[in-house]
Order: sequence, then structure tokens, then C-alpha cells
Amino acid sequence: MFSRKGRRPKTPELLQAWELLDAGDVPGALRHLRTGTESLPLDEVALVVGRAAGTAGFDDLRQAATALAARPENARALYDFGYACIERGLPHLAVPALREVLRHNPDALVVVRELVSAYEREGRHREAVELLTRYEDAFVDWPDRYLLAYNAIMAGDLALAQRQHGLLPDPEDPQWVPARDRQRRMLERATAAATASPLDGADLRGWQYVIGGTVLGTLSPHGFDAGMTGRYAFLQDTPGRCLHGLLRLKALLTAAGVRPRSVSLLPDRSSRILGLAAAEVLGLPAEPFAAGREDTVVVAYDLNGVAAADGGPEIVDRLFGRAPGQVLHEHASCWTDAPAVTADSVTLLHQAVIAPWEGQLRQGADGGVERGPADDRPEAVVVEDITGATPEPQQGDETAPADPDETLTAFATAVRDTWLRGDRAGLNSTGPVPSSRFA
Repeated sequence: MFSRKGRRPKTPELLQAWELLDAGDVPGALRHLRTGTESLPLDEVALVVGRAAGTAGFDDLRQAATALAARPENARALYDFGYACIERGLPHLAVPALREVLRHNPDALVVVRELVSAYEREGRHREAVELLTRYEDAFVDWPDRYLLAYNAIMAGDLALAQRQHGLLPDPEDPQWVPARDRQRRMLERATAAATASPLDGADLRGWQYVIGGTVLGTLSPHGFDAGMTGRYAFLQDTPGRCLHGLLRLKALLTAAGVRPRSVSLLPDRSSRILGLAAAEVLGLPAEPFAAGREDTVVVAYDLNGVAAADGGPEIVDRLFGRAPGQVLHEHASCWTDAPAVTADSVTLLHQAVIAPWEGQLRQGADGGVERGPADDRPEAVVVEDITGATPEPQQGDETAPADPDETLTAFATAVRDTWLRGDRAGLNSTGPVPSSRFA
């Protein structure tokens, strides 16, 4: 149906995506539709998406795109296409289709909610707030008022969030109780964090705490005011940075009055290395992770790496709930592919990272970039590299705000009574502090 001999898009931008599909580059074609497509003809967008979906084996999306390409003004076809795009991780393509449905059916709350879902997954929380506000006289408390309060938090409008949350009655349907409780904790954390942090559009540490309960140990010193706002894009980690992160963890625990009795080791190599180093830095015994162990620091190098290891998914599931006195520390957390659980303490946020003992990138003999060999020395030897390193923060381009230990400990002191509460639900948004991301 979407063969090269059949109907083709006419719009130049979409023809370029079509040519990428001709070359077999489905990811490239979909990336090409990432920006600047909201004003393009929806039937032609559907042609490209349908062909890509057929190649990828996404039959639901292919069928929805086929229907939309044939009937671009049909409300059912538009809605089904938007829904399928959201389900297949393409919410940006759902937005124009759902907007078009709403333009012709302005009272359709089911479409409003689906459009809000697309906005949320794109991190476009301010637009979700504006949309929901227009329907406040018609919507119901669960989910609509809850969604308005939630998106207000994620857009950085705490006054609106507090007001809307205060209007929420207890949900009659028990499925909403966990969401209600998480939102309440978010607002409680915001009240605590505001005493030590500005909670403005560049306050990465403050907002990471509000939206996820994570205390962020360090800020990237690179390109802070050029789009990164404290997050790393690509990072080659070092033993010194690992040690600096563990010392920040120690300072956090002390300031928050948390006194663990052990370090729990996760089974993947990276986490075991960092966990053994943490045990030395904290002066605590190390023992294999056991679900339900109390008063322990569970150390992960990268929770996505834990999830990918043998038995990792089960371990991550067990970390969703919280044992009393348990602290989950993640050294390098991916903000563009957030882990399934949110750590209580994170050293740094990255898009891509290479651990010090993995094959580091280097200049090859031909002048190009190559991957070096991994460090396969015994874990104990690699641990010595960390504990014997110089714990110096990375030098940057002097655009990031000063972030001495005192700033972190003052923040930890301010939030100590709201830290380590509730479950560790994963984050599906970066919240009010945006950062540039790279393909």
C-alpha cells in the first residue's frame, strides 16, 4: 500500500523523509519528522508514517495511517492516527491530528485528554495547562483536574498546581490513589525545596527534587547557559568524577541525618565496582543486594545498565517500593531515557556516558576516533583507582553557577524531612528545566 510505485508525498520536507525510507532508513525518516511537521498536510504525513510503520511491523499504526491518508478530514481517522502515534512513541506526530479533531469537535473531552497525553510525553506541559484551563468548567476532577495540577507542576507553575490540587476531592476510583499521593508529595517537596533553591527555569537540582524526589549531586559545568542547564550530553567518566560523586553522597547522607548500616551491591560489573568504592568511602560493609533490606545504600552506576543485566528487571521492580532507611544512589542517570525507577540520589544527568572501565573513545592511528579496550582487571583493582583518585570536580566553561559542597548540604538540610518518601516511580518528563538533546 505504501510502495515506491504508489502514492508519494508532494511536500519537499516529506519527500526527503520518503527518500530516506527508499534507502531503508526508517529511524532517519522518523527523525526527519521530529520538527517542523505540525503544519504539513496530514494525509502526506500519514503516507510517510504508514510506510515506516509497515516496514517496522507496527500494524496498528500502519492501519491508522492508511485510513488517514485516504480520509484526512475524517474525525475518527484523525483520532485513531493520533492515538496510535502516542502508543508507538511518536507523540509529536499525534499533536496536529488531535488538534484537528478538536477544532471540529471542541466539546470532545476524550480528545482533550488524548492531546494532553501527547503534550505530556513531549514535555510540552505549558500547552497542556493552557488546553485544560479552557475546559475547566466542563471537566471532571479525575482525571482532568488532576492532570491540570500535574502539568502545572511540570510547567513550573506551583501556585496554579497548589490551587488545583486543593480543589481535588479524594478519588472514588482506587486506581487514582497512588497518583494523588505522588502529586501531594511533589507539592510537599516543592515547599521544602523553595526554602533553599529558587525553583526557577534554570534550577535543575531544585526541580529534580520536586518532580522525582532525587537530590542531584553535581551539575555539568559545560554549556550551562547554552542549552544544557546542568545536564551532560556525552560524557567519558573518570575515577576522579566517581569519587567526587561518592563524596557528595556522603555529604548528603550526613546533612540529611541518614545513617545507613551497609552498602548493597547490585550484580552488574559497573554497579559492583562503584558499590565497593562506596563502601570504602562511607566506611560501611558491602553485601549483595537483598530486597527489603533496611538502612542500606543501594549503589548503581547506571540503572539502565542494571535493568539490562541478567536478573536486572526483577531487581529494578523490587526497587520501586522503598524499604525503611533504604537509599538508592545512581551515579550516572540518563535523562533522555529515564530509568524505570527514580533514584533518591544521583551524581549526574547524562544523555550518553562511558564508564571509566569501559572502552574509552580515543584518537586512532589514522586520526579518526576509535573505541579502546575495556578494562578487564579485577574489580578490587579498579576500585583502588577510584578511591585513590583526586576528587576534583570537572572543569568547564565557567557558565555554570558555583556549586560547592556547602550548596548541596544546605539543600539537603532544607529537604531532609520530605526526602525518602513514597515509591520511586519513573520520570516521563524533564520537568520545568529544559536541556538540549542530541540525536
